[in-house]
Amino acid sequence: MPGFRYQAYSIEGHLHKGVLEADSARQARSLLRDQGLTPYKVEVIAANDPGGGRHFRALWLSSGELTRLTRSLASLIEAGLTVEQAFNALIEQAEAERERQVLAALRGEVMAGSTIAKALEGFPGVFPELYRTLVAAGESSGQLSRVLAKLADYLEERQALRGRLALALVYPAIVTGVSLLVMGALLVYVVPQVVQVYSHAKEALPLLTRMLIAVSGFLQLTWPAWIALAVAAGAGLKFALSRPASRARIHRLLLDAPVAGKALRHLDSARLAATLAILVGSRVPILAALEAGEGVMTMIPMREALASAARGVREGMPLARSLAATGVFPPVMVHLIGGGEATGRLDESLERAARQQQADISTRLATAVAVFEPALIVAMGVIVLVIVLAILLPIFNLNQLVGR
Repeated sequence: MPGFRYQAYSIEGHLHKGVLEADSARQARSLLRDQGLTPYKVEVIAANDPGGGRHFRALWLSSGELTRLTRSLASLIEAGLTVEQAFNALIEQAEAERERQVLAALRGEVMAGSTIAKALEGFPGVFPELYRTLVAAGESSGQLSRVLAKLADYLEERQALRGRLALALVYPAIVTGVSLLVMGALLVYVVPQVVQVYSHAKEALPLLTRMLIAVSGFLQLTWPAWIALAVAAGAGLKFALSRPASRARIHRLLLDAPVAGKALRHLDSARLAATLAILVGSRVPILAALEAGEGVMTMIPMREALASAARGVREGMPLARSLAATGVFPPVMVHLIGGGEATGRLDESLERAARQQQADISTRLATAVAVFEPALIVAMGVIVLVIVLAILLPIFNLNQLVGR
């Protein structure tokens, strides 16, 4: 039974919006009239409907909503509810209109005979390829609730890692931005007002003061150009990232960076290990798992290395040996995978490797932030001290002359 998105007016003239299920648009309008509503617009939102599909691809779910939906669906199916009953419960619980539309469309596709994985394929903007692959594996193996629970764990861990990354980067970014604004305001506005006092001085100004006046004058004349340059640099970077070749070069430069490179390498490795752990534990063939793993890695050189490792596995090499041959993945992760292959517990070893990589990232972030924040504050203090000294030195010299 397909879902329909409707807009209808009540007797009082209030506009009501929502989602309902019916065999046809005519029946949907009839149901609305039975509720005392006058239908204004009724549109099908099933995934196999061309118009509904185009509208649906414009919808989105936040990472928190997707995680909550996955966890709830896993709990409902594990409790013994049918897929129809599970989707009905999720539709009733949905808080956002777009979430209800997604669930209603999925339910309509499943009730029409599609599998859940097949229904998800109509909504690539909401459910990524990894999500659809895992659901398909869970349905084919008869362990859908278990796979969904693992998938929910993975989404929660990824969301938590993103939160830690954001928390670690927000404060330094704010401090850096405020510092640049303060320095700009001092040099462009405050310093010129102060140094006007020395414009008629007959004595030669100290070198530090003359340098400060020169820098201030330069910024006064060129600050619009600096803003335009920053905007152009941002636009150029965005354009470069949109081109595969230039994006690959930028990614290689980032991976070669002393501190950021290792963090990005470990971050992609953690994503890969967590993804492979779920896929291998869900009985997905290792080559298909490696192919899906490329989709969760953000750095192009890491994707290329994984593709090279997949070719080695296809030729008969063990996974650990293939990953080690690339020289890109962390040695600890490779050894853990090798141990899992030797003991026949690859999924457990991959989960252990994912946790180890995430712990390594957290440690590196904590260390970098602990060093960067005091260094930034000290640097800002030194710059302010130089500005103050440049302003006060002529006053000190004047006092010495008066004392003589």
